[in-house]
Amino acid sequence: MSGQRLQTQFSKIYAHFGGTDSDTNLETMADILCCTRRNARMVLNKMAEQGWLSWDPAVGRGKQSRLNFYRTESDLQMRRVRKWVQEGKLDAALEELDNDAEKLARLIQEQLGVSTQEGKQIIRLPYYRSFPTLNPSKPLRRSEQHLVTQIFNGLTRINEKTEQVEADLAHHWEAISPQHWRFYLRPAVKFHDGSLLQADDVIWSLKALTSSPFFAHIAQIEAPEENVIDVILSSADFYLPETLAIPMAAIQSKKAAQSKDADRMPIGTGPYRVAVNNDRQLVLKAHDQYFGFRALTDEIEIWVLDSAAMCFLQPTASLDPTALDSRQGALQSDNNDRLELDEGCNYLLLNRQSGVAKDDRWAKYISQRISSLRLLPYLAKLEIGEYRLVNAYGLVPGWIHSKVSSATVLPPAQRTIRLVHQSENPLFPLLAQALKEMLAEDGVELEIDTVPYEEMMNPKKAKKIDIWLCGISFGNKRPEAVLPWLTSFEHISTAMPSDEYTELCEKMSDWRAQSELSFDAESLGRELVESSLLIPLFHIWLGVVDSADLEDVSSNRVGWFDFKSVWKKPLI
Repeated sequence: MSGQRLQTQFSKIYAHFGGTDSDTNLETMADILCCTRRNARMVLNKMAEQGWLSWDPAVGRGKQSRLNFYRTESDLQMRRVRKWVQEGKLDAALEELDNDAEKLARLIQEQLGVSTQEGKQIIRLPYYRSFPTLNPSKPLRRSEQHLVTQIFNGLTRINEKTEQVEADLAHHWEAISPQHWRFYLRPAVKFHDGSLLQADDVIWSLKALTSSPFFAHIAQIEAPEENVIDVILSSADFYLPETLAIPMAAIQSKKAAQSKDADRMPIGTGPYRVAVNNDRQLVLKAHDQYFGFRALTDEIEIWVLDSAAMCFLQPTASLDPTALDSRQGALQSDNNDRLELDEGCNYLLLNRQSGVAKDDRWAKYISQRISSLRLLPYLAKLEIGEYRLVNAYGLVPGWIHSKVSSATVLPPAQRTIRLVHQSENPLFPLLAQALKEMLAEDGVELEIDTVPYEEMMNPKKAKKIDIWLCGISFGNKRPEAVLPWLTSFEHISTAMPSDEYTELCEKMSDWRAQSELSFDAESLGRELVESSLLIPLFHIWLGVVDSADLEDVSSNRVGWFDFKSVWKKPLI
């Protein structure tokens, strides 16, 4: 008998006796349950095993048995609703609660945060969307970037606090020459499926990246000895350890990465393995054979809650990493908010290669007409004040590259232009609508469409797109962090005139060929804005809003926290 049916049967018994402990007999119970005496006895025994009631049968004919209730019908209803909430069946839970949204919110709230079950520490976090792609070699949004660092390792990594390159799967490396680097692998590293990391996995993972301009200078990868990887370059690169420290260069299991479910259920070597990943829940469990320090928190559960449920949550639900779409109301807290401006921004990318902006007149009109300041009145009408937005004048906070003019700018003609933004982003539809209303005043109709993030980064129908509404988070303050964004995928090369993109790649190569030289990212950022390729819009506040439940909580550059390092101090 299913748990649902057993609860229904309990409700019948509870209603018949009004929840009052009673003397009765098996014949009466069989009549209530509409079954045989034998089945009635089985049902009562199952309910007793669950601890809902006790059934003490009397010995002898005509004698009454004793029925005692240990749970109320309301108790079991709430148990049922809690189970539905945990499974993400929020519509069913809400209906069971007679559409009482506040009661549903309280039930969601009580299950979030930190708990201990069977000696294991579990953190439950809310989020507004699922994670169908956790493949490091594919385009990753801000949260996926963080999750990949918890699931995978690279040969090197960037320390989130010092932002310096440090050892990861490679415990040591050296430059045999500027075009020949040698990495020494840690021995006996195990993937989440128990298989050993092999040199072949490293070679396969890195070779898969070489179609990207950012890694195109990798000419050959070989293993001259066990646990030794040689990377041969076609051009000098004094910063290859930095190049291989980005999430995209994470090392995957060659065998597992070629399975049909690899994007959603990847196999890495990191401190957490993916145990569950569906449209309602992502569950990460500590990798007990991790080569580093074993994670202090045993399990991370990220619950995907729809907007209706999310808006009722209180910010004190322990840790809430960017969970409520960066909304101001969601991130307000009486505790110390550890928030800072994201290293990146939302921006417009103009298609100067095949879109309307290939005409300099249109490029000039769009870049001069649109700015964050000019958008604000239209955004105010859409009640966007609940979002934590800051006007952006460059790609990162502190860069002042946009020139805001009060002069009236007119379009070259009245026409329709097409804007595309990524799906599953709560802010972008509002920004697009504000842009539509602004441009309509000039006789320009804005046609709006959405595409998945992966298609944003690798456009399939670029000739039909005039403007992309995008977002970027660089993840750290290192100046060269701009380069993977510019050259790893095709969104910039599709929009930028080919001669300008070639020049950009040459600048990257020139910098790599010089040792101990900081990359001039700001000058490059200025060129992108002044060439009317890119229009910065807004920076957002990111960070962790936390309670006193966890120790050693520290927000990283993408608004999350290192799962493996936080822990709950026991009450002694």
